[in-house]
Amino acid sequence: MRDPNVSRAVAGQLSPTRRAADLRRLRAEHFDVLVIGGGVTGAGAALDAASRGLKVALVEARDYAAGTSSRSSKLIHGGLRYLEQLEFGLVHEALTERGLLATRLAPHLVRPVPILVPLPAGEGVRAVPGRFWRRSYYGAGVAMYDAFAGLLGGGRGMPLHRHLTREGTRRIFPSLRSDAVSGAIRYHDGQVDDARLVVTLARTAASLGATVVTSARAVGLLRQAREVTGVRVRDLEAPEGSPDAEFEVRARTVIAATGVWSDDMSRMLDDVGLRPGLRVRASKGVHLVVPRSAITGETGLILRTATSVLFVIPWGGHWIIGTTDTDWQLDRAHPAASARDIEYLLAQVNAVLDRPLTTADIEGVYAGLRPLLSGEADSTSKLSREHAVVEPMLGLLLVAGGKYTTYRVMAADVVDRAVRRLGGGRPSRTADLPLLGADGYAALWRDRADLARRHGMPVGVVEHLLERYGNLTLELLALIAADPLQAAPLAGAPEYLAAEVTYAARAEGALHLDDVLTRRMRISFETAHRGTESAGHAAELMGAVLGWDAATRAREVEHYRARVEAERQSQQMPDDIAADAARLGVPDVRGLAADRGVEPGGTPLPSTT
Repeated sequence: MRDPNVSRAVAGQLSPTRRAADLRRLRAEHFDVLVIGGGVTGAGAALDAASRGLKVALVEARDYAAGTSSRSSKLIHGGLRYLEQLEFGLVHEALTERGLLATRLAPHLVRPVPILVPLPAGEGVRAVPGRFWRRSYYGAGVAMYDAFAGLLGGGRGMPLHRHLTREGTRRIFPSLRSDAVSGAIRYHDGQVDDARLVVTLARTAASLGATVVTSARAVGLLRQAREVTGVRVRDLEAPEGSPDAEFEVRARTVIAATGVWSDDMSRMLDDVGLRPGLRVRASKGVHLVVPRSAITGETGLILRTATSVLFVIPWGGHWIIGTTDTDWQLDRAHPAASARDIEYLLAQVNAVLDRPLTTADIEGVYAGLRPLLSGEADSTSKLSREHAVVEPMLGLLLVAGGKYTTYRVMAADVVDRAVRRLGGGRPSRTADLPLLGADGYAALWRDRADLARRHGMPVGVVEHLLERYGNLTLELLALIAADPLQAAPLAGAPEYLAAEVTYAARAEGALHLDDVLTRRMRISFETAHRGTESAGHAAELMGAVLGWDAATRAREVEHYRARVEAERQSQQMPDDIAADAARLGVPDVRGLAADRGVEPGGTPLPSTT
């Protein structure tokens, strides 16, 4: 539990000193719940369990949100298309969670984004009934969406939808081809920086006393008879050959929230002949990022495709275009976008734009894997986004499937199972627990001009910080007051401050350059150079906090630039196999040989997450 004399913000700082202390706790203490996986579901489960007063630990092999949870469409949404699939319960659940996040839990991280549903144009007199039918059909769907959010959801947090004429649609989104639409319906969903939300969940769990450690890979389960009693963990930051690199963590219950790695956890039970009761299938989703100037519009778009839907979402000075939805059976840590994926997305969006986009417009590309519960469907786009919790062996709970938006429900469900196993306890409290940064955010935003004046900062800079850190902005402003050089813009990415890199290493658990440039900030896909021009400056700032010498700084920069080059090469390959091979030309910065599945000496590793 947190020391009552220490503030939540201070107790939730994930500093290098905190990591060392938490590693000692992992080795020495016996936990009620040990969570494997630092994505949104794992971090949510750690927070849920800690908020109930349980003794909690979380281990993550790489970084918070390093997998699926940093590579989404950046939306907190109910899933408008799920209404067509008659998954009303899932839509209602997701919209309820959207309302909670936008109004109570994380208003500094989740905010409304307007989206247009264009209504296709027809030709001739016969097109009139068709246009009327389409407007009625789509209008009924969006009205139902609003009803689930407001009348049944208990917390809208978003404006109601509106119908627009062809002329009104073109005024709001001039880049839409006039012959491609007969009008549109405008509705709102939530937008989020997915990786920042996960880091904030982990910090909030830490503020309640949870032990949270990244670069800590689960390499095996500890068992006593037919009961799981903990996990064997490898510290990937330990010096090579260190006798302390591997250790055992004891826990009464282990929760595996490992997403597309769920089957790996199941294989750890092969020697006792147990089946997990669920299978997870990976679906690859690719997104393109183009500058805001490439498309003229004030809102996002949602477009129907032959297999799924396509979003065109405003993202600061950029647009995010995605996503694909294809089966993926190759490397799960670094899914690669191919030239075929990029061509598909460009073709889909160009069908409605008056000026077609080309590869020359693309600033960034990212690919992620959705963990879908495997079923009989032929395509991943038809698989359910429902989640499941199973207990394949006493002491081990697996949670898989679901949507990013419903992470809190998944977390509560799996912790409910753990609590019943542990002999009872308090129900979930997370529906009423604001995340770090949320308290007082509305007042700070209202008074942002005064806050900027008092700290001698431009209002735009303070707004940028408030929308990323909420009330924790005061910590960054204090950092700048102590060292004015921290107010300098980051090289190659002037919309970010040097202080944000320093803060990421000092308080947000960032251990490597990739953690900052790809997840704490989004420079890896928001700039045409993809962070290579920022790497040197960022390494100096991180190194000052983490104690890097010149050789370590140079190695971090070299690895980051090599990773970017490997991703660029993969995106020129014609198919998944070639793209995957190109991306794997650079190993993960954590664990090096271990990330290829072998020890430095060539001995195969156990299945890991």
